Amino acid sequence: MTPEDRAVFEKRRRARNIAILLVLVGLSALFYFVGMARVLRG
Repeated sequence: MTPEDRAVFEKRRRARNIAILLVLVGLSALFYFVGMARVLRG
């Protein structure tokens, strides 16, 4: 693997990791707000 290929691979992996992080944070926020709505509604 050439250094150029390695750099492209690492850039794609970093972008994929950030996308997964954003999805997980979004789902966590969604579950939190749904849970709070259920608690507050009684």
